[in-house]
Formats: sequence, structure tokens, C-alpha cells
Amino acid sequence: MVDNTANCSGASIEVNVGIKGVKLREGYTTGACAAAAAKAATVALRAQSPTSSVSILLPQGQSATFDVVKCSVQVESASCAVIKDAGDDPDVTHGAEIGAIVRWVEDGKGIAILGGEGVGTVTKPGLGLEIGGPAINPVPREMITYSVREALGDDERRGVEIVIYVPAGAQLAKRTLNARLGIIGGISILGTTGIVKPYSTAAYIACIVQGINVALANGCEHLVLTTGRRSEKFAQRLLDLPEEAFIQVGDFVGTAIEECATKGVRRITMCGMVGKLSKIASGFAQTHADNGSIDPDFLVQLAADAGMPSDALESIRGGNTVRGFGDIVLAHGAERIFSVICAVAAGRLGRIADEAVEVDVIMTDFDGKVLGKGCSGGSR
Repeated sequence: MVDNTANCSGASIEVNVGIKGVKLREGYTTGACAAAAAKAATVALRAQSPTSSVSILLPQGQSATFDVVKCSVQVESASCAVIKDAGDDPDVTHGAEIGAIVRWVEDGKGIAILGGEGVGTVTKPGLGLEIGGPAINPVPREMITYSVREALGDDERRGVEIVIYVPAGAQLAKRTLNARLGIIGGISILGTTGIVKPYSTAAYIACIVQGINVALANGCEHLVLTTGRRSEKFAQRLLDLPEEAFIQVGDFVGTAIEECATKGVRRITMCGMVGKLSKIASGFAQTHADNGSIDPDFLVQLAADAGMPSDALESIRGGNTVRGFGDIVLAHGAERIFSVICAVAAGRLGRIADEAVEVDVIMTDFDGKVLGKGCSGGSR
């Protein structure tokens, strides 16, 4: 996934985010880290002396203080870096060094922001950024500009050039979906509030929306939604579509469908396994386990309609998992149930989209074998 959120060394916050009563640490985005590094380097350049910490103002109005782990000063430039601490969010950039080099520009005024080592380059439309430019999003740019201008004070006789760098960025980017989105050679500098909330729903949904935008901007009218990497891998074997067309939506299936409908997607294929697709078929648009469980009577009725014997129905009723349900179905040769589930799920997703999008569903087993197919007009 694209780097969404993060926090920085020496600046984490504790907050109860309500995940089973556990108190989780909040922190700061890559954009906030970049702004802090840029301000520290500007302070050091003006003072011609290293600095060990710096405070910046975040978009929501609060102040955040960051430790500076590296600082070097020369007559015409200075470089500072902070270490990103992702707190309790599972962010691939945890522990990454994020730095900035600030140089005087004798022949100009104003503030120019460039991407250096480990900051990705934009190569595809749909991200709202200039193609060929660095993957530094608008709010981080504003934070960097404001922070540097604050450090310059009234010393704006000369312009400054700021180069944001992430030494491990190219390697970290390989663990994200950046390349698919057209961000090559490094990570993105992101964040709209400056603050990261662990396991943020908003951050995940933002990635889904970004994926849809990029797919549409690159001419994809048929999108494939999957619940994770495994189901996506299987879908890519089955469907000959550009890589931009495949979008991992996790548990946010309903949200993704609504976004596709709003943006004019013409066709959606949902690819998943028996558990998630059964949950969609039974009426859940958000498929996380905490959002509720499938009514066993729903599965029993499907089995009864397929003519399965009473002992099998009782096994299904007393089962603990939908995967177990699938095993019972296979054991009794009632595989057509899987296509029924796909058709019902497709119908529900079609209604979420107000019938504005053609929806079909493919179910695979855990090895990628197709178990069933269905569309919003019925199984096929």
C-alpha cells in the first residue's frame, strides 16, 4: 500500500482510539517529518550552527516538536534529518530517515521544493500532481513552505531551494503499491492533517480512492476489486487487464463500490473467497469481523435450497467458520451454491451502486481455483 501515515521520533502522542480498549500512539505523517527537517535545516543555515530539535505548526493548529538526528551546516546550505516513528500504525516507513537539504538561491526569491533521493517521481495521471515531478502532496508542500518561511523570518532577501530526501525510500517503495499508481523510485510524502491515527480507516479509504482515480485517469473502465493480495493475485491470473485496474479494497467493499459508481466506472468485478463473499451476500457492505457475523440460517437456507441432506445442514448450523461451510459444500458435491452466493453478492453490490455499474463476482478457493461466478443479473 502507499505510505499513508506516520509519526516522528521524539514527537509521538498517546491516544485511546477505541480498538478493543487498547491505548495506541498517534504520531506524525511523512509530510510533517519533511516539514520539520526543512525547518531545522533552514534554522541551521541562518544560524550557521547545528540544531537538535525543531517545532512546527500542523494544519489543525497544534504544535509538534521533533528531534533532529542529523545536522550538517555549510556556508550556502544545511542538511537536517528526523527519524520517522510510526507509533502503533503498521507503516512501512517506520524508522526511516526523512531529511531536507536547504540551499540559498542567489538569483531568485521564494521557496522551491524538489524531490531528492528516495522520493518517488510521478509518471501517471490521476494523482493530482505534475507528471515528472516529485510525489510530494499539496498539504505537505504547504507545511514545508510555511515552516521554512517561519524559519526565514524577515530574511527573504534570497530564495531557498529545498530538497526532500529519504535514503531508504527506493527500497521501502517496493513494499507499497506506488509503482502501480505511477510513483517510481521512492515513497510519497503524504498527510492532510500532519497527524497519523493508528490503523486509520480514513487512510485506507484514501488509498482506495487514489487507486480508482489513477485507474480512471489511465483509461480503465473495468475495475477489479479484491479483498487482499492473495485474491488480487488470483484475479490477475483470471483477468487480462492493466495493473492499474486491480484495487485492493480490504473490508471496505461498499465504500469502494459507491466511489466507483460516483466516478463513472462502467464495470466492476469483485474477486474474493467464500468467507468475504458470503458476508457480502448476507447483507454486509463492510466485511470486517468486528462489523458482525453471518447469520448461520442464511447459509443453511442456501444448502437446503441446493438439496443437501439434513445431517449436512446441522453441520453447517453448528459450524464455526464460513470456510468450514465451504468444506461441507464440497464434500457433498453441491458446488453450485458458490455461484448462487456470487450472484446474490453481485446483486447486493449492484444495488449499492444504484444499478449504475455492471457488477460481477468471482469466488476462488485458497489456491486460486474458481469455485463460482455470478453477476448482478444472475449466476453465469
